[in-house]
Amino acid sequence: MLFYLASRPAASLSVSPDRGQHFTSESVTLNCGGNSAEWRVKVLRESGSSSFTDSCSAWGAMNGSLCAFSSPQHYKAVFWCESESGELSNAVNITVQDEGLLLVSPVHPVTEGASVTLSCRLRGENKLSDVIFYHNDKLIQNDSRGELKISAVSQSDEGFYKCEHSGEVSPQSWMGVKGEQS
Repeated sequence: MLFYLASRPAASLSVSPDRGQHFTSESVTLNCGGNSAEWRVKVLRESGSSSFTDSCSAWGAMNGSLCAFSSPQHYKAVFWCESESGELSNAVNITVQDEGLLLVSPVHPVTEGASVTLSCRLRGENKLSDVIFYHNDKLIQNDSRGELKISAVSQSDEGFYKCEHSGEVSPQSWMGVKGEQS
């Protein structure tokens, strides 16, 4: 599920830990940073064949502009910040799953020219070796390194990434690329 709200957002939504895929029962914190003290985290969540919008207070704990949650169930969702006056932040796509393989990749777009490292993890294991990486379903790395390093990101690196380890494949995540800051 890809979702964009505003090209010039009035706030910035950050995610900790900074990745788009999480295991159930892991603690995730979302933070709305902007010029309003009245930001609230909102979510558009898929459940079966339907989707619905909710506020952080319905499924997590809202403290000021911080929303902390840990989910007991698998889902895909889009999160964003919204002020009382209707201003919106950037949106982030998050997948939560019970078991299996996760791709560790940045949840926010990477600046052109910056370096980025993608990796894979299983619940309880932070570092895996012999990982295969795919970009837009095309195999791009198959060796024992266990991580994919891109030393200078370019527009051609934008797209969907996933990883494979011992025959198990992670969900795919979108890695966006933004122009260099001037």
